[in-house]
Amino acid sequence: MQDVLDVATANLRDLRLGAWAQLDDAEALREQGREARTRAIKNLSRYLDEFQGNVEARGGHVHRCSTDAEAAETIADICRSVGASLVAKSKSMASEEIGLNDALEAEGVRVVETDLGEYILQLAGEHPVHIVAPAIEKTREDVAKLLESVDGEPVDRELSAMTAKARRQLREVFLTADVGVTGANFAVAETGSICLVTNEGNGRLVSTLPRVHVAILGLERIVANTHDLATCLKLLARSATAQRLTTYTTLITGPRRDGEEDGPEELHVIVLDNGRSSLLGTRYEEMLNCIRCGACLNVCPIYRKSGGAAYGPVYSGPMGAVLVPLLAKAPDLPHASSLCGACTQACPVKIPLHELLLELRRDLVDDRVASWWERAAFTLWSLAWSSRLGYRATTRLARLGQPLAPSLSQPWSRGRALPRLQRRYRDR
Repeated sequence: MQDVLDVATANLRDLRLGAWAQLDDAEALREQGREARTRAIKNLSRYLDEFQGNVEARGGHVHRCSTDAEAAETIADICRSVGASLVAKSKSMASEEIGLNDALEAEGVRVVETDLGEYILQLAGEHPVHIVAPAIEKTREDVAKLLESVDGEPVDRELSAMTAKARRQLREVFLTADVGVTGANFAVAETGSICLVTNEGNGRLVSTLPRVHVAILGLERIVANTHDLATCLKLLARSATAQRLTTYTTLITGPRRDGEEDGPEELHVIVLDNGRSSLLGTRYEEMLNCIRCGACLNVCPIYRKSGGAAYGPVYSGPMGAVLVPLLAKAPDLPHASSLCGACTQACPVKIPLHELLLELRRDLVDDRVASWWERAAFTLWSLAWSSRLGYRATTRLARLGQPLAPSLSQPWSRGRALPRLQRRYRDR
């Protein structure tokens, strides 16, 4: 897994740098993107009202949900109202955030992921580990075995053969699904449009073939107009997959109208808050500018060594280490950083991620999250290491007591091997 992750993230990082180098002025575009996102967040209430008015004027329905549970229940209600038994899903991190699959399956509704990476993880019973490449840690051998488990038929280990097999397995799902569920990369207030960005085409199949389309929109993903959308799309494609534009960039404006041959009969947009509005007006407001490109993951030394599963079931990497503690209880994540600043440098909309991580660490200290004995231990440690004598004495004790460490901390040490603390070597 470590080898696969190193190669994949390094490749994505290098490709992104190459794509940015093709721009006449990458910094100017980043500044435009930052300004567009900041303006949208500063005027969030007005743009959300404008977006909802335009969606409803075109025959769609907007559901504003305060919590993850409310959002999942709203979608379950929609499925119940149309007697849905099969839901086809396009990639959506927001759906992971609200636990949608479990909620629908509890209602007896079969849910099938149609993004190739998400489909692979669903077969494995796992969660996404990367925003853009959800199955980035899987080898081709892993994928082949998972696909073979569906129909029992062997598949060649070539990528084209495995892709063709997944396509055959998913084809009937597209054709028979009652409801299609997608995320929303952006929403345009000016037109009431949902923008989907994919490279596989499954987003278009999920949003046009089923008679009901449900789009889950994090409320911060709003942009004011199509001009701002164009700016954000230039940044998103280059930062995520090093493309000038993704293969399928789709704008959906309302359900199917008279005379149109495809599209859903009903369009429902779930506007998800789930703690996002609490960031408005705070020093963390800028985190709402995130366009979910995944660039910060690919440059982060912690993510590249630990893998996405270490962060939890939804958002990983530096953006996850900032966002998740703001939306839910996750006091450990702000410490999952070397504070090297590579994430801030890579962010296409210039979010100061390493500074926000420091702010979160200060909050944890102020909130006294650590237990009394942990605070006492670090206080004693800092006192000991403030002098040369204390430093030498504690490191010598640590070296002598290291053989006992695995027995004192079995859950943590299981599967880990620490190098032996070395004696001090003098310079020659």
